[in-house]
Amino acid sequence: MCLIAGGVGENLKEKIIEMILAGKHRGEDSFGVWTNEGVLKSNEFSRIYEVPNGNIALLQCRLAMTGSKGFTQPFYNEFVLVHNGEIYNHAQIREYLERSGISFESNVDSEVILRLLEFLIHEKRMSYIKAVQESMKMLNGDYAVAFSDGKEIYLFRDPIGIRPLYYSPNGFFASEKKVLWSIGEEPIPVNPGEAIRISKGKVERFKLFNIFDLKGYFFPYERAKQSLIKSLEYSVKIRAGKKVGVLFSGGLDSSLLALLSSKYADVTLYTAGAEGSQDVEWARKVSEILGLKLKEYIFDINDVEEIIPKVVFAIEEPNPMNLAIGIPLYFATKLARENKYRLLLSGQGADELFGGYFKYLENPKLMEKDLVELGEKNLARDDKIAMINGVEGRFPFLDLNVVRTALRTPIEFKIRNGIRKAILREIALELGLPKEVAYREKKACQYGTNSQKLLQKIAKRNGMKTREFVDKVFREVFKR
Repeated sequence: MCLIAGGVGENLKEKIIEMILAGKHRGEDSFGVWTNEGVLKSNEFSRIYEVPNGNIALLQCRLAMTGSKGFTQPFYNEFVLVHNGEIYNHAQIREYLERSGISFESNVDSEVILRLLEFLIHEKRMSYIKAVQESMKMLNGDYAVAFSDGKEIYLFRDPIGIRPLYYSPNGFFASEKKVLWSIGEEPIPVNPGEAIRISKGKVERFKLFNIFDLKGYFFPYERAKQSLIKSLEYSVKIRAGKKVGVLFSGGLDSSLLALLSSKYADVTLYTAGAEGSQDVEWARKVSEILGLKLKEYIFDINDVEEIIPKVVFAIEEPNPMNLAIGIPLYFATKLARENKYRLLLSGQGADELFGGYFKYLENPKLMEKDLVELGEKNLARDDKIAMINGVEGRFPFLDLNVVRTALRTPIEFKIRNGIRKAILREIALELGLPKEVAYREKKACQYGTNSQKLLQKIAKRNGMKTREFVDKVFREVFKR
């Protein structure tokens, strides 16, 4: 996980420095800068003032998770590339490229993206945009990528939008809005499955991957169930590694992830909430049933008041609901980092894919709209909060194989007799979750942890309504 940033312009050195300073919380292990005038890589951030000048630049601040421990991007040769995320099938793509005579200088998954693009452009004679489109079909992972031929910059993001990426009309880009704000630029999200081409004085957009093209024909019930079990088990396996944490509420989604990941990894469950809150009580109960370690962060009103500016800084918007959701996530990821757990699995996406929200009872078509908007509404928030604490969130329900299965599952298997996520509950029972867990009706995070109630109390004792209070904090944090 990391910061990627850069852009096209004149005399970029000062802007490069500002972007690194504004975004290095995303990657404090090392930084690397490539411009058309030179390259600098270092694990000493005091050296950022030595970065080369230039009129086109790509940079990365790295949080080491996988691959070569000391390998800092950008990768550069004929093309230059920076990447934020994880490619879970990089070994298979590497093997395919090596059979075609392509060599590698590292074992880092980011290099696989670069060599794949080079192969498609040179050997398959594809245009840059077509090569990006073909790469999206081949890569299984969570990624935000920028690459350049030294004249233009190309940006693209995975088809779900798991990792955030923004660009500005003036030709700059970054993983977070605040990095662009730091140089006076206004951020626009790169949409999931979209490519952006940045050249001097021009920005172009290309829609390359529509997840609903995965839909195809509907599965019969048994086929849908078996496909879901198989794809979800595989998705958890490739994301869990040998040691993993699970963001845990004791609800269906997180309990299913905990159960599956315990087959492959040393698992610790992480929960956060006010004492006596529903999520904490259920997390304790279900962790005992599953026989898995549970770490708790029990917060009170003073804890919440202290970290509100940090969470607002992370989510980059004056949104009371996202702040209330972000508060327990901040404490859980903070606790995980203190315990040296850098990877946490999250159940994000299960509600949108399998009909978990009450509103879907009346209008199931909202599921597709919510899935399209998931990247910027929920995933960007969770990514930015986790990164404040140097933790990477991974989302097994959003693996493209799981998404494909969900899109091919008829709505009557998802919502049946008023029961939401019916097929998911049924496979949870089959895989071994107790019925009381599989069929638990869970409150939204901000209510299940009592963070919403505490936020309202803090606003009230400051003499304001909640939205007014959050607006005030946002203006103070970002001087906007």
